[in-house]
Amino acid sequence: MDTLLLIKAAIMGIVEGLTEFLPVSSTGHLILTEALLKPGVDENVMHAFEVAIQPGAILAILIVYWQLITRTLGTLGSSAVSRRLVANILIGFLPAAVIGFAIHKQITRYLFNGPVVAGAFIVGGLIILLVESRKGREPRITDIDQMTALDALKVGFCQCFGMIPGTSRSGSTIIGGLLVGLSRPVATEFSFFLAIPTLIGASVLEVFKVRHELAANAHEYLPMFAIGFVVSFLAAWICVRWLLRYVATHTFIPFAWYRIAFGIVVLATWMTHMVTWAN
Repeated sequence: MDTLLLIKAAIMGIVEGLTEFLPVSSTGHLILTEALLKPGVDENVMHAFEVAIQPGAILAILIVYWQLITRTLGTLGSSAVSRRLVANILIGFLPAAVIGFAIHKQITRYLFNGPVVAGAFIVGGLIILLVESRKGREPRITDIDQMTALDALKVGFCQCFGMIPGTSRSGSTIIGGLLVGLSRPVATEFSFFLAIPTLIGASVLEVFKVRHELAANAHEYLPMFAIGFVVSFLAAWICVRWLLRYVATHTFIPFAWYRIAFGIVVLATWMTHMVTWAN
């Protein structure tokens, strides 16, 4: 296996791990990174690689919240709090599961282009600025155990906006959570929990689609896939732990300005044909 290809795989793993849970859209960053690095492998193999490294980010969430997850699952029969948390996660996942399954092909066909991705980055940044500029509004929910099924459902519908390329799943759920009345830490934490069924479901679906490519190239590209997975996990683990500390004392305004700047980059790369913003 080419050493340079392994380095590129590691870089893409870092990009996936760092951007999956930040409100900045991992999809847009991966496309731009791939275009700049030019890995030089078959398009189907590259798509399979992007699918294969995503579970690394999911694993980071499972590790960070392992004690809470095992305690919650272990007390489902005896604790109403545990049952409510699991129910809220499933309720929040439901809108994306139903709507995503119904319109995934249409989104891929009609929305995956430069102007849409750039517009989603910029509009998302402006929305974050607007939400964070609100004054004198104390959060209604300061602990995740206080969330109701209706709160979870509202955040779940907000997550559906993350299907638009460039919007960001985590950004949609976190900002949606703030609008629903969740505190910044609770909105971030629930976004992480909601990522578990959402990303697992999406990964299973995508792996099924590219199963033939994975089977045909598994032996040849196994080192590339393994490095991408491991690096994605490590980057996501660091990112999640950092973000949990960050949101305790900071707003998301820096991410908003970053999104606006990145949207301009997307427009520039699309207009100059430097990157093909299509799926």
